[in-house]
Amino acid sequence: MNKKLGRLLRPSFGMFIALLALFACAAIYVEEYLLAGIEFFIVVAVLVIYIIHRSRRRREIQRYLHKSLENVTSVDGSHPPFPMVALRLGDQTIVYANDAFAGLTGFRDLLREKKIGDILPGFNSDWLAEGKTQYPYDVTLHQRRYRIYGTTVYADDPKQTRLGVLYLSDLTELYQVRDEYIRSRPVTSLILVDNYDELTKNLSEGAISAMHAKINDAITEWTSQYGGLLRRLEKNRFLLIFEKRDLKHIVDNKFNLLEQMHEIVSPNGLPVSLSIGVGVDCESYEEGYEFAALAIEMALSRGGDQAVIKDRMNFTFYGGRNKEADNRSKVRSRITANSLMELIGQSSRVFIMGHKNADLDAVGAAVGVCCLCRKKGKDAHIVLDMEENAATKLIDQLIATPEYKNVFISGQEALIHADNRSLLVVVDTNRPDQVENRHLLEAITSVCVIDHHRRAADYITPVVVNLHETYASSASELVTELLEYAVEKKDVLPIEAKSLMAGIFLDTKNFNVRTGERTFEAAAYLRQLGADTVEVKKLLQNDFQDTMAKYQIIKSARLYRQEIAIAALNASTSRALAAQAADELLNISGISASFVLYPDEDRVMISARSIGEANVQMILEPLGGGGNTATAGAQLKDTTVKDALDELVRSIDQYYDA
Repeated sequence: MNKKLGRLLRPSFGMFIALLALFACAAIYVEEYLLAGIEFFIVVAVLVIYIIHRSRRRREIQRYLHKSLENVTSVDGSHPPFPMVALRLGDQTIVYANDAFAGLTGFRDLLREKKIGDILPGFNSDWLAEGKTQYPYDVTLHQRRYRIYGTTVYADDPKQTRLGVLYLSDLTELYQVRDEYIRSRPVTSLILVDNYDELTKNLSEGAISAMHAKINDAITEWTSQYGGLLRRLEKNRFLLIFEKRDLKHIVDNKFNLLEQMHEIVSPNGLPVSLSIGVGVDCESYEEGYEFAALAIEMALSRGGDQAVIKDRMNFTFYGGRNKEADNRSKVRSRITANSLMELIGQSSRVFIMGHKNADLDAVGAAVGVCCLCRKKGKDAHIVLDMEENAATKLIDQLIATPEYKNVFISGQEALIHADNRSLLVVVDTNRPDQVENRHLLEAITSVCVIDHHRRAADYITPVVVNLHETYASSASELVTELLEYAVEKKDVLPIEAKSLMAGIFLDTKNFNVRTGERTFEAAAYLRQLGADTVEVKKLLQNDFQDTMAKYQIIKSARLYRQEIAIAALNASTSRALAAQAADELLNISGISASFVLYPDEDRVMISARSIGEANVQMILEPLGGGGNTATAGAQLKDTTVKDALDELVRSIDQYYDA
């Protein structure tokens, strides 16, 4: 077949016609008019022969293709059921189309050259030239969806592609069945009243029953519009199963049940707070329930009052704008202290690690864990970059203490000394990409996490002990509570009490933000251990140059949305100064949130603070940041300050316009 087709597709006479016309023009130029007339006659004659030959060749091609392609029969012996079309791959001109293709597209005139793109807008045949047999996109014609398959037909030279033959397969019914299958997949969700204990505290049985009735009615009314199955599992936990087609409506309504439940207020004045966990894209009901449970756990670790969707790959968050209500339990602190002390006793050595560019809270919490290790007689090392940190003054004072002379080591040293019985305690972060040394985190199997930031989707896992309290003011506060249950007062050094107090001072802005009764209890306990608030204040002091630099940052700030202060710096600065400038901006009347951006080598750092309704953690989370409602930060790699500022403004707009 290739040889026959090759003879039909030999080059035309166009080149010869052009040469003859050139000779005729040359004869006129030399005034040989008779010769020129003869040559022009020959040109016309050759052109007529060429046109006749081309028309005959095209008819032969069409007859050949028609005979070859129409011989393809279906299973029952009838003519081919698929719409077919053949085209030249070079210019994509149609040379043949069967009746099915003509009936589908209306293309019947093969005497006029027409390109396949005119019949199927946007279509091209590059994929055939690349050796592929299926068009990467579906084509919609007359509200039906077709998948296009193809093959190539070669001339004598196998390297030169000549024709492409396309087959259109109608998959409309298949897609309809597939789409209906996807839309009808079950979605498992858990609904949890996350402040149930606070709502029913000190209430009579009658008041509790009335509260139950209001909550049940509100949840039942909301779920009834989606036609799902709702069952109450416990006094404050509900199971809802519905079809995936309804999930889009729920998301479009932004899980409005969260806001509706706020209208229900207990007799003691507390509004109802819900957390919703949704598991999607699961292979079984059991896996769907596991996904929903993980989503609920994620919602609670981020402060509750929000919805979290867990699919096979990611977490998606909705709500969570309100400030967290403190529902911590001292029982959990006591149990965690006992578990951590037991793990320390079983380990060969303990490594303690905070986040990169460790601040006073990370160092203070690490020092508190060192005290626990000393109580159990275990060697403890704090993994820290001695050059890149924001707690130099405190570290210098610790190194001067005999107990901490050789405690601080680098990540590389820790990797050398780690073994299969080592324990790693991560403080003041829950994200694997923010720890001081990622390789050490991956090398040690026994990991504990002590953190107060809202949990991110890429949190550290697995962990043996997890003390993650988003309601706490700082990691130092959490470690202080562990010390209360695990050691005696005489076991805590004054420098350790001072370090923990400095961490609390830093994250609460001198007890001005994110403070609860537990924060003051921890501070009082540290004061009894010898923490001097005056000495702590000195750790937070800046020198004259740093103070002037801080106010230069404040001076460069600009207002956005009348209540947000943004300072975008073109020159690098220290993380501590950026954080202090963001804090200082909140002292300006009318400012509810502040952001400071500055370059740092190949990345842009963002420090954010809030004292109003704005949740800076939710604003920075789309940029890869984290933190909590009032304090957050982000690092944007391979970008400029201007581009980072544009991304930040878009995220702010998205947050406020949602």
